[in-house]
Parts: sequence; C-alpha cells; structure tokens
Amino acid sequence: MQDSRIQQAQVYTDFSGLNALKARARTDKQAALEEVAKQFESLFLSEMLKSMRKAGEVFAEGNYLNSHESALYRDMFDSQVSLSMAGGSGTGLAEALVRQLGKQVPGLPQAGEALGGHKRSIVDYDRRLPAISSTLPERLAEVDEVVARVDRKAGSPPQARLPEAFESPEHFVASLMPFAERIGNESGIDPKVMIAQAALETGWGRHMIKGDGGQPSFNLFGIKADSRWNGDAVGITTTEFRGGVAMKERADFRAYPDYEASFRDYVDFLQSNPRYRDVLSSAGQPEVFADKLQEAGYATDPEYGAKIRRIMNRDSLMTLTMNGDQTKE
Repeated sequence: MQDSRIQQAQVYTDFSGLNALKARARTDKQAALEEVAKQFESLFLSEMLKSMRKAGEVFAEGNYLNSHESALYRDMFDSQVSLSMAGGSGTGLAEALVRQLGKQVPGLPQAGEALGGHKRSIVDYDRRLPAISSTLPERLAEVDEVVARVDRKAGSPPQARLPEAFESPEHFVASLMPFAERIGNESGIDPKVMIAQAALETGWGRHMIKGDGGQPSFNLFGIKADSRWNGDAVGITTTEFRGGVAMKERADFRAYPDYEASFRDYVDFLQSNPRYRDVLSSAGQPEVFADKLQEAGYATDPEYGAKIRRIMNRDSLMTLTMNGDQTKE
C-alpha cells in the first residue's frame, strides 16, 4: 500500500513525504528508487524553468506588475509545475536514473527496472495514422476554386493555358498585355513598347525561340545566355548584322518557365546593365525609349528602334505582322 506521506511529496511545500522515502527504501527499494528519481527530475526541471525565467527578465523591466511578491508566487508556481511534469510522463531523466542507479543499489530484484509506460524501442509507440476525412476531396476542390477566383480578379491569365506560339497579332497582344501592364506598373516602362519589342523579336509570337529538341524558351525579348546567366538555355541559329551585313550565327538564348518570367528578366537585364541607364530614364516615353535601345546596342539590326516605333504606331499593335529575328549582345 502506498504511504500517504510519500503521496504528499507531490506537493512541493511538503517535505515530510521525502523523509518517508528513507523508511520505504528498507522494504521496497525499487519503488523508493523510482520516487527519488522523479523528485530529482523535478529539481532539474525547476532549475531549467528558473533559467528560462531569468532569460526573460529583461522584458519585464519597467513593468508595474513585476514586483517581489509576483516573483515569489511565480517561483512557487514553477516549483509545483516541475513536480507535476516529473510525476507525469516526464522528460525521461527519471527513467535513465533508475536504469543507472538500479545497477548500484543492492537488493533490487531487477537492476534498473524501467518505470511504468517506458518505451524501449520505436515499435512500442503507436504508429497508426488518423483516418483521412471523407470531405477532403471537396475541400481541395474549394481551394482550387478560390485560387482560380483570385487569378481572375487579378486579371492574370492562367499561364498553363498560354501557347508556346501565337496564332495572330490579336492573340499575341490579348494574351501578353496583362503581363506587360503589371510589369510596367512596377518598373515604369510603357507596356506598349514592351509588347512592340516582343512582337518584333518573335514575329508576333509565331517564331518563338525553341531548342533543337523543340523545347520552348518563352523568351520574348531575344536575350542571350551569356556568362551572366545561370539559368536554362536553348541553342539556335540566328541572324546577326556584322558591319551592316546579315550573317547566320549559332547562339544560346535564355529559357524561362513562363512568359511573366521573361518580362521580369527583361527589366532586370536593363536595370543591371549600366549601358541601359539612359534608356530607362526615358521609360515613360516609348518612342524615345525605342531609339535609345538601338543607340545603346541592344540589337545589331541598324533599324531596330525604327521597327519598334512602326509597330507601336500601327493600329495599337494589332495589324502589323513581322517575322522578327533580332538578337542582342
């Protein structure tokens, strides 16, 4: 039968239960060892709580609730909490003490017998998974619908539905203008000049840059993959103007996961290159912007800026069809 005085040791202010452990050890060494181990674990936890409290003292400075009396009651609370924690599942420290000290205490029936509920290996733990809710598919469908509504509200076309090449100038402009407007609002570059330049580079999306295996690049601005580029790339044969003469050359071009990434890299390309600083100063003047792109050497075609301006001035980018094959250094 459990001694009531030992049970009283679960209240930190009552030390008579601890004295009863001495007598208990003469008749039931195993139970006494377990109880002492728990008491030691509670002392350890108490010190740990004190250290944690001390670390947070700096945050209590100047607080009118921070007084000597409140600190006293807080310490009393921590002491009782440490006893309660050790008396429950604990941290495992008491079990380790029983195993180690049990080997040195003479008269124990089993050296270091573990406390009740001790799990010796992973197989002792409950590994059953909770049943999957029958409403999970419905909830996932609701999430998909919310995401779709957000995309529609933002005016962002679902990129998975955009083609790798476009059927007409109208299709090209309608699909890509939302991206140009969003990037234009962020960068200050007129969306119209970005669409016109992309139309020139890709022939209104009919001649998109693709790899030898037909893999899409989503490269709207013909930016080459030089030593500054760490992403994917595709290699094609392109037309360059050397000394005013058109020549075929092999070159690698940057590849993107989607069209929005191409717009964003185009802006980064201009902003990170000092020679386009004067170009960006005219971001709000599309025709000047186009001419300064040519002057800065964006492309080798001597008519590059004039072609962009002609596209911008033709029925709001909708009727002119060009087979653009321009590249940049």
